[in-house]
Amino acid sequence: MKATKLCGAVGVAAGLTVVSIAVAGAASADAPERFHEEFTEIIDDYCDVPGLTVRSDVVLDGKTRIRQRAGFMEQVSGTFVDTNVANGRAISGAFHETGKALHATDNGDGTSTLLFFVTGNDVTYGPDGKAIARNPGQLRFEVLVDNNDTPNDPSDDEFIAMLDIVKESTGRSDDFCAAVVPALT
Repeated sequence: MKATKLCGAVGVAAGLTVVSIAVAGAASADAPERFHEEFTEIIDDYCDVPGLTVRSDVVLDGKTRIRQRAGFMEQVSGTFVDTNVANGRAISGAFHETGKALHATDNGDGTSTLLFFVTGNDVTYGPDGKAIARNPGQLRFEVLVDNNDTPNDPSDDEFIAMLDIVKESTGRSDDFCAAVVPALT
């Protein structure tokens, strides 16, 4: 994932959707599927800045529930630390997101388009620990999934692609890259 996608509300929501779809097959209406993910990624040209290479360490915790009528529902909290590999300067962030699929459209070709609604709070901190960017609010976006020829059973869906932002983030939406690039360089 690119930094601009991982840490902005759109990217967090899309990333969480991928996680929720990946674990949804095991989730049930009776008990949500809980997950914990930790990963590290090296991102070249971070925030589209040539030569800026960042190591991103991410931790996600959440739960996903899938219901026949209500579809996907998820709650995810996470943290990240992005470190400039050239100078060791780092920023960090924390977020909490709640999302659910509002609508599913059977495309008639073995795929479905899902409309997601996500709300939450995303805060990024500079090297001194002070907040440098915030993104509370909500957004709506669409994803494409392979429905495995069972459009009425979301438990076996597989994520294919992020399609489009249907409604941009509401509320305060600080420019993540404008805030973090000076803090990292």
